[in-house]
Amino acid sequence: MFISISTTGTAERPATDLGFLLHKHPGKVQRFATSHGEAHVFYPEATDEACTAALLLDIDPVALVRRGMGKGRGGSPDFALSQYVNDRPYAASSLLAVALRTVFRTAMKGVCENRPGLADETRPLRIVLPAVPANGPGEGGGAAMVARLFEPLGWQVEAAPIPLDETFPEWGPSRYLRVGLAGTLRLADALQQLYVLLPVLDGAKHYWVAPDEVDKLLAAGEGWLADHPERALIAGRYLARRWSLTRTAMQRLELARLAEADDREAEEFDNAVDDSGETGDATGPALGGPADGRPAEAGAASGSGPEPDAPAAPKAPSLAEQRRAAILDALREVGAARVADLGCGQGELIAALLKDARITEVLGVDVSSRALSTAARKLRLDRMSERQAARVSLVQGALTYTDARLKGYDAAVLSEVIEHLDLPRLPALEQAVLGVARPSAVVVTTPNVEYNVRWESLPAGHVRHADHRFEWDRAQFRAWAERAAATYGYTVVIRPVGPHDPEVGAPTQLALFRLGTRAVTGNAPASATGTAPTSPASPTAATTDSATTPEGGDTR
Repeated sequence: MFISISTTGTAERPATDLGFLLHKHPGKVQRFATSHGEAHVFYPEATDEACTAALLLDIDPVALVRRGMGKGRGGSPDFALSQYVNDRPYAASSLLAVALRTVFRTAMKGVCENRPGLADETRPLRIVLPAVPANGPGEGGGAAMVARLFEPLGWQVEAAPIPLDETFPEWGPSRYLRVGLAGTLRLADALQQLYVLLPVLDGAKHYWVAPDEVDKLLAAGEGWLADHPERALIAGRYLARRWSLTRTAMQRLELARLAEADDREAEEFDNAVDDSGETGDATGPALGGPADGRPAEAGAASGSGPEPDAPAAPKAPSLAEQRRAAILDALREVGAARVADLGCGQGELIAALLKDARITEVLGVDVSSRALSTAARKLRLDRMSERQAARVSLVQGALTYTDARLKGYDAAVLSEVIEHLDLPRLPALEQAVLGVARPSAVVVTTPNVEYNVRWESLPAGHVRHADHRFEWDRAQFRAWAERAAATYGYTVVIRPVGPHDPEVGAPTQLALFRLGTRAVTGNAPASATGTAPTSPASPTAATTDSATTPEGGDTR
């Protein structure tokens, strides 16, 4: 099994710097013991103009058999071609990937103590692999797979099939390729990519794939895998098609991609579920939950949870239940059959939607992989009948980015979501939902800050939950809703949810947006006076207490 890494240089920037980067002296032949044979590192050429480092992995086939390769769980058919005659000593595979990490561990970390800064420089590299399996039944194997994996990373790919026998061309090509890669990048990045993609091309591993392989994949794929167009294929094949591990890896990759795009830490997104497991619902469905672990505000992410002390009858439905009932009434009013729950949290609203036979499809979207996992567990997706499971799907996504998966739904629900966004980011959500996804109807609920004075347990001036970035009064919410409706061609009606107080209104306010339809006037009381926040997300103009047309006129 063989691989060569070449670079070019000049007198000022000699190619022999490759020796410093690999921590292997060009003037020596070095030998390293591995669990399956010996690895030899040598330099066929080493001048200022050109330098090539080669790794020859001499696999002991007897050691492979004695270690039980191909037996038991996770074994590859290639290991069982025969007891002592197979392709493992010759074709690049996970054996070579492990050898690369063993021999060039420091180089893969991007460390070069003798030449500070050298490891951070990009270099022209050429990598040659004389024999690479590219298996892919149903996955488009062969040279096309090599190109799909390496070209998005900036490599120029040469992949030529190796004939079964050159003296008998009628036998055709084998499933092995001679692969050449050329590109300009950091050596550490190239080694990390090879470490991941060699087992992916082979489609097998020589050892049992345990859960810690997800961590290895994400560590080696940091900075490139999350944005790779074939990340699902890479994760599935690297993890030996263990779908539970693949699902975990994909959720974490999506979280990393969203966090990088938003210039935030992944932990800030994926904190929508209390680690203690005692809190009953997600607390920040759109952009993450509280930093201090306090219980969630009632019904966050369409959920049910602890309510602040409220002047309500002991046996009355909770505010979360009233909110869900109001949302379901609005969805029935517009005749929605396909519904997207945006910021679904732990799936309480989804559970209610699935009980309604008129709802044929439910999409749950949340940025938190933990919230989605909790939702799947609470909904018992793994125990649902095939017919029932076909009605619901859970996907990870951030609502401030356009997402083609959200298009085509009759209605979308944003229940207790918008208050978890920083106000400057609210226009991005409007564009993604109202402007691009454009469902026929959108239901938005959010707290009414005026009602906070009725919560005896809530200190004066505090919002209902630590992660709320703002809370609007009725006039502010109406101003935002009418401005957003007019911008994107919707009509909107505002309704109260929960017990109505003649002075401060209801605890929750609901907006029902309908695309290009004259809506029926809501039963909301006259708005309290107030001024909307001065931000791009909320206008300051005074508004009427009614549904509005896209032009802002009164429909009464």
